[in-house]
Amino acid sequence: MKNMWRNLKTTINRRSFLRNGLVAGVAGGMLAHRSFALAGDEAEPSSGSLSAGDAAMLRFAAAAEILETDFWQQYNELAGIQDKEVPGGSGNPKYTAAVSMLDTDMSQYIHDNTDDEATHQRFLNAYLASKGAARVSLEEFRTLEGSRATGSSGNPRLTNLTELTVDTSWWTRYRSGNNNPDLDPTFVFPQAVPTLAVHKHTAIPRTDADTDDPNFLQAIANTAGFHFATIEQGGTSLYPAMAQRATSVEVLRILVSIGPTETMHFQTWSDKAGNAPSLTAVDPVTKVSVTFPNLNAKPFGGPAFQTNLIMPEPCPFLSRTLPACSVIRPTETLGIAMNVVNFLTNMGLFRGQSPAFFAALRDLAEDADAARREL
Repeated sequence: MKNMWRNLKTTINRRSFLRNGLVAGVAGGMLAHRSFALAGDEAEPSSGSLSAGDAAMLRFAAAAEILETDFWQQYNELAGIQDKEVPGGSGNPKYTAAVSMLDTDMSQYIHDNTDDEATHQRFLNAYLASKGAARVSLEEFRTLEGSRATGSSGNPRLTNLTELTVDTSWWTRYRSGNNNPDLDPTFVFPQAVPTLAVHKHTAIPRTDADTDDPNFLQAIANTAGFHFATIEQGGTSLYPAMAQRATSVEVLRILVSIGPTETMHFQTWSDKAGNAPSLTAVDPVTKVSVTFPNLNAKPFGGPAFQTNLIMPEPCPFLSRTLPACSVIRPTETLGIAMNVVNFLTNMGLFRGQSPAFFAALRDLAEDADAARREL
């Protein structure tokens, strides 16, 4: 009991610091609402028909969508389409051409994915406000430097796309008929691109110097192609996992309506990643080597790697006593929000961020994971 009370006091003190510092700092700014609130915050009872848990889950989803919007905007400025829907940069012709090696429609797809994530975060924050609940803003953490190459707006960023460690195990996870991480949490799925899963790799040209060597530039574009799918498979699992905790039918409807669009993104990008040209390149700055294998050739190939197998392979689901079923994996709800935070952090997406950023993100995740369906 003493340990429990000590841990509780530590949590209260940390959250009190965040509430008094982070929230108060925004109150004096341009935003009329608070940028961050906890499920136990004093304003929570005024959240209309939303339970504390539902509000916490929607805030975490909104924060995730804000972060997604940030890095998709960076991709769009360099290799997408800049228009009134997704304004920003001016495009980088060399990088755009390299990304287009994965598919000639990549610029349109990048644009549309960027627009989708922006609409998600705007809707979620607007819905929270409509229910009298606190919204989420991460603007005070927009401090990271992005690309300085031609086409970039040069705006400060929330996320770092230049030092990524990309987990490509989703490639074999969705092609496995024997294992599901929900039933086999310790099973290690092989990496499609093992060298991407170690060291730090850039997915965008850092400066125009990165566009001088066509082979290295293609490696950057290939890294982006796999990163696209790696990110979107995370959202594909997040929404159904959180939906299982929703109390309000309307919140359930929101989660199961946004979630499938993430799945549409994932399948698109998993298809395009398979078109990444096989090559080996060395980063002239970090001296890190990366090899993109021919996934249709040995020792890859077969049902675990074949590039045209983009439909989820049926696998064990809920129980091995039941028939195999083609499903999203994982969808285990326990600890899903914190798992997402750890996944994105381990990827290097937040390298350079402040301790306050990580503390705020952890609190959002803890509140979302504490949500329980109320009957």
